[in-house]
Amino acid sequence: MRTICCLLVFFFIFACNPKKAQVDLPELSHPKHIELNEQYADAEKSPLKKEDLAKFKSLKFYPANEAFKVKAQIERTPEAKPFEMVTSTDRLPVYRKYMNLKFTIDGVEQQLAAYRNQAFIGHPEYGNLLFIPFLDETNGIESYGGGRYIDIEIPDENATEILLDFNGCYNPYCAYNDKYSCPKPPLENALDVEIKAGVQYGLILD
Repeated sequence: MRTICCLLVFFFIFACNPKKAQVDLPELSHPKHIELNEQYADAEKSPLKKEDLAKFKSLKFYPANEAFKVKAQIERTPEAKPFEMVTSTDRLPVYRKYMNLKFTIDGVEQQLAAYRNQAFIGHPEYGNLLFIPFLDETNGIESYGGGRYIDIEIPDENATEILLDFNGCYNPYCAYNDKYSCPKPPLENALDVEIKAGVQYGLILD
């Protein structure tokens, strides 16, 4: 009888003080992954909703993979006209196609357009960046259904190729918070391969 009472006491203590389940965090070996996690954990910079930020542990990432660091041939598009890029809201930011990037993944030739935000020209932080929103075959399955983004610096005017690192691709803020207005990748930037690199969809919460 005494043994049964002791067991009941231990059970009661455990039930009232359950240990939290161990959260398995990804091993971050890519600098962009570390940078993103630090940003999303920072209350002043994070796009997360308050309830998610309070429990945030990590974004979900594919393991860094050298196969998704590719050399892309540059095809400049100086005659391209500015256009209004569709977003998740009524906002229509103006971009211009700056170049096409041609590369090969898994033996398949691919192409992505890189755009320059016309409002950022001359901006001290963003003025030298090109924006590459894209879709791929992982969208809606392992990655965000609305596509992902990559930013690259404008290459030297004499450059003929550039390194495109898909390990650094990230989700639009809209993947985590619908208060944001996010550009939708133009159809010309839909890839017919799986890009199993960069950020996946979802959060790791405590």
